Amino acid sequence: MRCIFVSDLHGSMRRYEALFRYIESNAPDVVFIGGDILPHSMATLSALPAGKSDFINDFMAERLGRLKGKMGDEYPQIFVILGNDDERFEEAAILDAAGRGIWQYANNRKFELGDYTVYGYAYVPPTPFMLKDWERYDVSRYVDPGCTPPDAGRRSVPVSKDEMEFSTIKDDLNALAGKDGLKRAVFLFHSPPYRTKLDRAALDGRVIDHVPLDVHIGSIAIQRFIKKRQPYLTLHGHVHEAERLTGAWRDRIGRTEMFGAGHDGPELKIIEFELGALEGARRVFLE
Repeated sequence: MRCIFVSDLHGSMRRYEALFRYIESNAPDVVFIGGDILPHSMATLSALPAGKSDFINDFMAERLGRLKGKMGDEYPQIFVILGNDDERFEEAAILDAAGRGIWQYANNRKFELGDYTVYGYAYVPPTPFMLKDWERYDVSRYVDPGCTPPDAGRRSVPVSKDEMEFSTIKDDLNALAGKDGLKRAVFLFHSPPYRTKLDRAALDGRVIDHVPLDVHIGSIAIQRFIKKRQPYLTLHGHVHEAERLTGAWRDRIGRTEMFGAGHDGPELKIIEFELGALEGARRVFLE
């Protein structure tokens, strides 16, 4: 089963065009899209066709719908989640496109994929940014220096006070996986696990109130979950500069292979892999 993984496209028309060309030319069986997919600048929206302003319906779903019609049975199964830079009000459009067979919306869901099971999870630990639609407390209500608590920012979709104040990534993952055996599980995360080669941020020497900032910004809950439950493969984005700083785009915890698709260059970074032969995985950059 030939798969590709991309993340953190942030509405870049250049990266999306490269992705669409790749899908049409290579016809992978599965495409995983790991969050932070939408633009947050008028520059990207202005590149849409005249009279169009809905990035999901007028661009992503429209172009993939065309590919679906053109490729027929060769059109890949696509799993997508949103990320902490994506406003949750866009979830309705994502679900609508899922209903039309463009992709599977994977957040907090699981899907059978041949002999494997795919799980999706979009939330990240608290960040310094104010959009909190996809942020949760990690394992407790502790928040790193410089970060804003999930109940103190803004949201595009209202949630209950209890959810804002007491939900944790730890509890979410336990509920999502339940008692499932995860020997053949693939987890599509936005956040990487804490203290790995995939969550290294460019925070060296930064201090807030005399406290040095932790250069690892991944999720402790995700790290502990992987260590304890040992899924087959986990996919991560969120931290763009990790590969540049560590020289690695993959890591391992026990038996679990972990791939990171975050990238801080202008190209599209794609991770290609055979689901049954992860040792042969490679990453390519496309203009």
